[in-house]
Amino acid sequence: MTQVKPKTFSIAVIPGDGIGREVVPAAISVLQRLGEKFGIGFDFLQLDWGSDYYFQHGSMMPADGLDGLRSSDAILLGAIGHPKIQDNITLNGLLLPIRRVFDQFVNVRPAILFPGVESPLAHVKPGGIDMVVVRENTEGEYAQVGGFVHHFDPKEVAVQTSVFTRPGVERVIRFAFELAVKRNGKKRVASITKSNAQAFGMVLWDRVFEEVKSQFPQIETESLLVDAATIHMLKRPESFDVVVASNLFGDILSDLSAAITGSIGLAPSANLDPLRRAPSMFEPVHGSAPDIAGQGKANPLATFFSAAMMLEHLGAGDAAQALDGAVRNLLREKKVRTPDLGGISSTQDITDAIVAAIVHG
Repeated sequence: MTQVKPKTFSIAVIPGDGIGREVVPAAISVLQRLGEKFGIGFDFLQLDWGSDYYFQHGSMMPADGLDGLRSSDAILLGAIGHPKIQDNITLNGLLLPIRRVFDQFVNVRPAILFPGVESPLAHVKPGGIDMVVVRENTEGEYAQVGGFVHHFDPKEVAVQTSVFTRPGVERVIRFAFELAVKRNGKKRVASITKSNAQAFGMVLWDRVFEEVKSQFPQIETESLLVDAATIHMLKRPESFDVVVASNLFGDILSDLSAAITGSIGLAPSANLDPLRRAPSMFEPVHGSAPDIAGQGKANPLATFFSAAMMLEHLGAGDAAQALDGAVRNLLREKKVRTPDLGGISSTQDITDAIVAAIVHG
């Protein structure tokens, strides 16, 4: 009998900084177990890029680093950031170039209040929040257009320009509507802007949103100013399904959505090129958390959820569902949980529990 050769995926792995070095190895061990169970091979390319690389070489990654990523099927990132390096250096030296060069123009951040997890919002029960923030990921407020005049002088001037292009706005809004069609949700899309104060880029966004929504009559919509959106997300979070926003507003609202669903330690994300011309990147939202790094307290579940999103993107749906289900069951049982969820379990405890669930599930 002919034996079918397992599908092998090439995964570029960037643990990065802080707790990234704890949660990414945990995710790799889980992926390896999934691979054994579902007949999937993984070729992990370990990259030591990040703040330590910066201290040694003066850059966050090699000058030709992005060229080496192109042949990967996906990128798994842990966290970037160090208290001794300004965030604009770490982000613009590694994370943002990957998003831009590979045109990962959609950032997808699900926010679900799982059974077994309490929201800080007393009126919301488990299952009451199930939304996804779709964030424009390559232009907008993070386009890095601008500069300084009279640098470090008392008369110093800083100019920061947001860039909104019609193609860039339209493609992310269209993605949000298409996602709402596919989801087993409320079939709603909320657009978030600040067009009362930003009368060019945000007005373009609003106009394109109106044009695109006319092509999806089955989808209910609303347009909110970002300040109002923060209030509504706290008062009626259960009403949101798909939220689409610019780079800055999507960044802020996705952190808020993570907070109201119990812990940023549960928040995954995907930086997608939906056209699949280049590898997409998957990462937890929580950052490097230097205050708990190296203590074994980091919650790896956001990274596990991110890994499940990666598997789904790669077409390994059965493995993705198994991992997603194992994490949900662990949360529901409330037996093993890290300090951010009110428990005393370690990163390794959580990893061991998920591995056991995969092996025996």
